[in-house]
Amino acid sequence: MAFAIPGLSDSLNIKQLARFELGAPIFLMIILAMMVLPLPPVLLDIFFTFNIALSLMILLVVIYSGQPLQFSAFPVVLLLSTLLRLALNIASTRVVLLYGHTGPAAAGRVIEAFGEFVIGGNYAVGLVVFSILVIINFVVVTKGAGRISEVTARFTLDAMPGKQMAIDADLNAGIVTQEEAKERREHITREADFYGSMDGASKFVRGDAVAGILILMINLIGGFSIGMLQHGMNFSDATQVYTLLTIGDGLVAQIPSLMLSTATAVMVTRGSDDDDVGHQILGQLFANFRALYVTAAVIGVMGMIPGMPNLPFLGLALVLFGIGFTTGRSRAVSAEESAAQQNEVELPPAEEVRELSWDDVQPVDVVGLEVGYRLIPLVDQKQGGQLMSRIKGVRKKLTQELGFLIPVVHIRDNLELSPNIYRVLLNGVVAGEAEIYPDRDIAINPGQVFGELEGITTVDPAFGLQAIWIDPLLREQAQTMGYTVVDAGTVIATHLSQLLKDHAPELLGREEAQKMLDNLGKVAPKLVEELVPNLLSLGVVVKVLQNLLKEGVPIRDIRSIAEALAEFAPKSQDPAVLTVFVRTRLARAIVEQLFGFTGELEVCTLHPDLERILRQTVHETEGGGVLEPGLAEQLNSALLETSQRQVAAGKPAVLLVSAPVRPVLAQFVRHTGTEMSVLSFDEIPDNRRIKIVANVGNDAPRLGAQSA
Repeated sequence: MAFAIPGLSDSLNIKQLARFELGAPIFLMIILAMMVLPLPPVLLDIFFTFNIALSLMILLVVIYSGQPLQFSAFPVVLLLSTLLRLALNIASTRVVLLYGHTGPAAAGRVIEAFGEFVIGGNYAVGLVVFSILVIINFVVVTKGAGRISEVTARFTLDAMPGKQMAIDADLNAGIVTQEEAKERREHITREADFYGSMDGASKFVRGDAVAGILILMINLIGGFSIGMLQHGMNFSDATQVYTLLTIGDGLVAQIPSLMLSTATAVMVTRGSDDDDVGHQILGQLFANFRALYVTAAVIGVMGMIPGMPNLPFLGLALVLFGIGFTTGRSRAVSAEESAAQQNEVELPPAEEVRELSWDDVQPVDVVGLEVGYRLIPLVDQKQGGQLMSRIKGVRKKLTQELGFLIPVVHIRDNLELSPNIYRVLLNGVVAGEAEIYPDRDIAINPGQVFGELEGITTVDPAFGLQAIWIDPLLREQAQTMGYTVVDAGTVIATHLSQLLKDHAPELLGREEAQKMLDNLGKVAPKLVEELVPNLLSLGVVVKVLQNLLKEGVPIRDIRSIAEALAEFAPKSQDPAVLTVFVRTRLARAIVEQLFGFTGELEVCTLHPDLERILRQTVHETEGGGVLEPGLAEQLNSALLETSQRQVAAGKPAVLLVSAPVRPVLAQFVRHTGTEMSVLSFDEIPDNRRIKIVANVGNDAPRLGAQSA
């Protein structure tokens, strides 16, 4: 197919127009030309036929689309098709008023056919048919579609924060990768933009229906006036000719308009399933065989009433009964097959009685997960459980973040647990447990929600936030209120991720450290040969790595860690001292982890008198850092208040102190559970500026007097 452009010797096909981005401009130019220039009846026939075909094609594309975003250009197509139809109305009105007195064929064969064949040449019937089409289009379809578009756009925008937080929760739990999370965020943004555009595009359709009524009245009044006053036609002839042409013109425009209005209504009322509309309707309307049986019985009873058309009613009753019987039988067969598969139990082969040996002593799993029997479907992939893949995602994410391979998680059922309880074990010891409901979703309150939900009140096991176990049907409502909604499997995966991160030092042993050194030896063999065992033993290296993990410092940069250990090993063999040296070498990475790429670091400091007291305490205890109980209690209160203030302001809570005091305060903060990181002045890179936003311990003189 080619478009010939006047003034050019060559013709441009569709691909060339798309490549040069000329399709939309040429289409708009054609529409403007139709509004201004007079068109012959032949071109009117071609354009009217094209308009009907375009409207039908748009309707079918909407019906066969799996999701609304598969036809994301629908609002723009709707606007362009509306403009095309209005331009055709202007062009046809010009022809009808100029040449209508010559007969019904003055405006082309299409308008004549609709005026004579569709309405039987009777203008009274044509007025009634046109009025019914306008009422259906304007009052029913267009008004309903516009209201649904408005509500859908509002609820989609309101639900965006909850959906974004759900994606962040899945990302933190390792369920999705960074790329998948980015795609899901983009999908949410496109969805909000689409429904916002549909809200506006529905107004075009509604305005087009109003324009159809006005154009009909203008054509009728103008045609009567021109025919009787300018061309000397009598009232009867003018009424018949111009009414027939006007009704034919209106029907040619209103039928495509009704198809586009229907397409708009289908687009905004469809669900979010991947199937097209036909599959959704057939799969859901005829899925319940009981409804088919009852409907067949009622129609059959009505067919047996004397005076009723028995054959249509009884025939339809038989058809509905046959469909219900087929549906019910297929569902029964599927249920029997599923039950048979579940009941198939492979009996273990008979084992010979043998003596016990050391092989019967099973080692303790490094990481284990025990679940109650009601949680088994979450783990069993045959029953659709996704927990295994999510746990693999958690291990992969933590391995990349921390810098060493997270051990395999061994999952088993435990009949001694309550049905809804799961338990996480590290080296055979329980590290955490919680109760969940596999048939419900958990709505977590991140701090700002609008409204209350019905459900089972609980606490999020990973972060200790208030939460509610809700029915999955309330998921969209909860996200609209600001809740973060995840399923039961995500709760387990997130809790496991948090426990593994908190107990990372326990997961790193000599084997893991040796593997890290072996991998480093492939790229820096001399460094590894010099470090272990010439300068340090493997045990000291392991202790330094564990100290870094305790303080939340990833050990991904094993090369820089090894370089620092090799440099300072001749000065000290103490793991605590070596940890300080390594932290100094990793200063840029530590600061970037806490503050990101900002050039100004907002930190908190200690009151000089309080820092002097702590230095004296560290000196007297030879680095042990045992604080007097009263001082420790008041220091904890001051740090907790400052930390909460910083977190509430959305800023990192970081305490900057002198190097001798940092290890003591870091250990103190870890034991008290305060959400605050402790840095020393030696760990601040030269290219970063420091801004002190809080001073901890303004009552230090009084504390000093008490401690003395």
